[in-house]
Amino acid sequence: MKSIFKFMRLALIAAIFSGCMRAVPEIPSAPPVSPEADVISLKHFELVDASQVEFADDLDYSLLEAAIERSINYYNKAGQDKIYQIDGKQVSAAKLKETLIAFNEVIRQPLTSDELKQIIAADFDVYLIGSIEKHGKALFTGYYEPLLEGSLSPSQKYRYPIYRVPHDLVARPHAKGEANIGRIINGEFVPYYTRAEIDIEGVLRSQGLELIWVDDPMELFSLHIQGSGKIRLEDNTLLTVTYAQNNGRPFRSVTRYMLDAGRISGREASYRNFKKLIRQKNDTELFEILSYNERYIFFRFTDGEPVGSLGEPVTADRTIATDPEHFPEGALAFIRLRKPLFDERGNIVRRVPFSRFVLSQDKGAAIKGSGRVDLFCGFGEKAMATAGSLKENGELYLLIKK
Repeated sequence: MKSIFKFMRLALIAAIFSGCMRAVPEIPSAPPVSPEADVISLKHFELVDASQVEFADDLDYSLLEAAIERSINYYNKAGQDKIYQIDGKQVSAAKLKETLIAFNEVIRQPLTSDELKQIIAADFDVYLIGSIEKHGKALFTGYYEPLLEGSLSPSQKYRYPIYRVPHDLVARPHAKGEANIGRIINGEFVPYYTRAEIDIEGVLRSQGLELIWVDDPMELFSLHIQGSGKIRLEDNTLLTVTYAQNNGRPFRSVTRYMLDAGRISGREASYRNFKKLIRQKNDTELFEILSYNERYIFFRFTDGEPVGSLGEPVTADRTIATDPEHFPEGALAFIRLRKPLFDERGNIVRRVPFSRFVLSQDKGAAIKGSGRVDLFCGFGEKAMATAGSLKENGELYLLIKK
């Protein structure tokens, strides 16, 4: 009898999603791709049998629905003309939007894990993404929204500035979509200032570019790495700053530089330990070390949540950063890897497997290639601890509606 009821339930769900019942509105098919449109060719996508993938999600769906809506907003605006070549097929932004609308209806149904898997296998193409070297595995790291102490006026305590975009910075269109950033000197386009020129030589001082001042240069550097954060003023007001532009210089890992130079050991190579060690340096030595990473970030104030590269807010635990040359911006993904668990003192007790649905809604200077993923862990101490210790090989899947 139970098997009969289960069959009837699955038949009912199938009827809903096939359009035989009107409980879910029909989703119009994506329009054909224009032959004149620019197509981004994506590699290392392998079509898999979705019925063999366990689509377990370790979180509730409330934030997932919010993240999906943000990607839909992107496809309605800036991302509406994007087209990708995936496994011999052209996939338009309209098709990716159609995928999100359909999947949003799926997760609103009271489904068991087996029913969810059956619907995904029937209605969605699922691709495993990864680099050739890692045989379908992706390297996952994490990022977070840091909290800094700051002031709208400089003082002896708050003497490290966060800069807005300089007036002389010029961003020219580049063939691959990335801006070619520099400045004009005597009619000639030249690279923009390095981190050392800005922080050590002070080339941007006294130009009215200071957005706000903070008290900790190492936390300021973390802000540059993370791309957004909150500043707490002395009256407990919280202000949010987010990425506005960069100086066009290459990103280079300071931790890797210190490790290769023998200045820290392998056990000290986590970003959390690195911050403890570097705080022991005086400002001169600290800025000299940090200047190895020439990339410098300029910020702006924003209301509410931090904004990702799509121009939409990022969602804690549901947003990932990927390389837009290797993964569709805004697209629905599924990830499977391990995460750290901590004791009350913040020490890692063990690492446990987890999986969840996420949206590709950000990018990063260090996130390059098909096998790199950065998970946005949110705001606060727990997010910082998770992001600072997350470095795992795992699986990254792309879902597209059939």
